[in-house]
Amino acid sequence: MKMDNTISSTSLSNISSLGSRLKDLSGTQGRISTGLRINNPKDNSSVFAIAQQVSGNLSGVTAIKSSLNHAEASVNTAVAAGQAASDLVLEMKSKAIQANQPGLDDASRKALNQEFKQMSDQLNTLTSSASFNNTNLVQNGAEGVDVLMSQDGEKFRIEGQDLSPENLGFDNLSLESAEGAAEALDTVNEAIDTVSAAVADLGSSASRLEQQAQFTTSLDNVLKEGLGNMVDADLGTETAKNAAEKVKTELGLKSLAIANAGPNAMKSLFPG
Repeated sequence: MKMDNTISSTSLSNISSLGSRLKDLSGTQGRISTGLRINNPKDNSSVFAIAQQVSGNLSGVTAIKSSLNHAEASVNTAVAAGQAASDLVLEMKSKAIQANQPGLDDASRKALNQEFKQMSDQLNTLTSSASFNNTNLVQNGAEGVDVLMSQDGEKFRIEGQDLSPENLGFDNLSLESAEGAAEALDTVNEAIDTVSAAVADLGSSASRLEQQAQFTTSLDNVLKEGLGNMVDADLGTETAKNAAEKVKTELGLKSLAIANAGPNAMKSLFPG
């Protein structure tokens, strides 16, 4: 009796079923390894296309956040320096007032002038060192900066506020004479107004940047959540499916082995 060497219909069915299960298992393991439900256009072309657009928006928002964070830090540094400068100028006014007292002796004038000069030097050090990542908004010759506020290209201008002793007119002042003391007092009074206006302007800029940064952070969170809802895999569900599909695959392999063993066993009974 001759036995047919062709694969039985049962084996073919088992092979087809096993192939399908292996494909499902591979897909599940891929989602577990990447954490994504949508990895490429084949998974879901329309969702993948939308996800790509959202990812692009997220990249833009990330760039905006970086721009705002740098600008915020730069302005906050300038505000802190401006407040310290304001305190120094008020102390300089106190020295100038003392130097305007009638009948002040030369030794006292010289001592007051020395303190006045030291404060001016301190102000110079303060303003020249008030830098964040190479941006200084209060140094001598300070220039403004443009901050990118949105993906539409909207920009916000932060004006530089030169609070250096040179710009405030302190460089050539002297309290060693009555005339010099009077000039110094007038100059310091003008400087107080200048510094106050500068700090107010910087504070307003800081507030604007803070509000925009908060909005951008909220937008970033919303986009990330939306993208996650579209493409992220449910790892709990996928892990359970992975375990079930492994069992099904093992059963499929056993079924195929049994189906293949049947014809071989019959052939052994009828050699030749």
